[in-house]
Amino acid sequence: MKKLISIITNWEAWPFKLLYAPITPVWGWYMLRSGSVWFFTPSNPKITFGGMDGEPKKEMYDLLPKKLYPATFNVLPTHPFETVKNALEESGIQYPFIVKPEVGCQGILFRKIDTEAALQHYHSKIPVEYIIQALVSYPMEVSVFYIRHPQQQKGTVTGFLHKIPLQVTGNGKDTLEQLIREHPKAHNRLGEMFSKHKAHLQEIIPAGSRYMLSYAANHNRGAHFVDLKEHIDDRLVGIFDGISHSINDFFYGRYDIMCSNVEDLKNGKNFTILEYNGCGAEPNHFYDTGYTLPGAYKEILKHWKALYGICRYNSSQGIKPWPFQKGRKFLATIKAHFKLIREADANI
Repeated sequence: MKKLISIITNWEAWPFKLLYAPITPVWGWYMLRSGSVWFFTPSNPKITFGGMDGEPKKEMYDLLPKKLYPATFNVLPTHPFETVKNALEESGIQYPFIVKPEVGCQGILFRKIDTEAALQHYHSKIPVEYIIQALVSYPMEVSVFYIRHPQQQKGTVTGFLHKIPLQVTGNGKDTLEQLIREHPKAHNRLGEMFSKHKAHLQEIIPAGSRYMLSYAANHNRGAHFVDLKEHIDDRLVGIFDGISHSINDFFYGRYDIMCSNVEDLKNGKNFTILEYNGCGAEPNHFYDTGYTLPGAYKEILKHWKALYGICRYNSSQGIKPWPFQKGRKFLATIKAHFKLIREADANI
């Protein structure tokens, strides 16, 4: 009974479909009101599907000034490994670095690569195009949710988080396996954790030493979020106004950023954009930050209302939603792609 009560009350750990089920009719109302299932696609006109799902990373990086994101290049799984090695040498990217699918979701197949052998293994197993990206050394990862109506020059930052990837800290006595079992989030992902860290499970982690269980700072990968809303001010908004205007026609979404500290980010220095997501971005600042379930729903609905307003205006300016069949075929393709990478994730 205690376990059941814990599952019911711990709404942050509910599956996505269950969490969103009570407010889905609101999304349906926006579909009916706009006359389109894909009413959201005009939200960010330069991004495939408005950034709801399945947008290629290269497409999004190409919209950014090169100085704002880490050195990155794409790799096809059919490339001979020697070709990959040559491309890596030409890029100037050094070990360790990050690899992830060109079209990904939820941190699936996101890996830190330390050696050539690890890269060769990843390359031999991954069934889809992926990117190699320089590892960023800044100590702080943050998430910034940004919204701007197309008629306005100045936007708003609705959420600002410090994202801490899933990790354990050693005590000099317990093995990695014991630390994982005792961790409040990792113990709910034992199969995944034991599979990915099987070579180190019986190692004793030195006292005070951190061991990274995941380098993807996603909620569904066990990351912990710290609310930074008290740091939202005109300087922060100004930085993201500038970035979003430089992208051209980016009105709604979330930036994932590495930076030295919050003050430097506000001053526009010592930061880099890891990724940014369009209208499919979840306003994730309601996780780990003291929101009640009704409060979380209120926050989500506030964002949906803003999204609908942006789409309605852009549609009135001639940027129409995708035709039904185009969206249906695209989603079918993306669904098959995500199934493929989820299956591969368990074997790499």
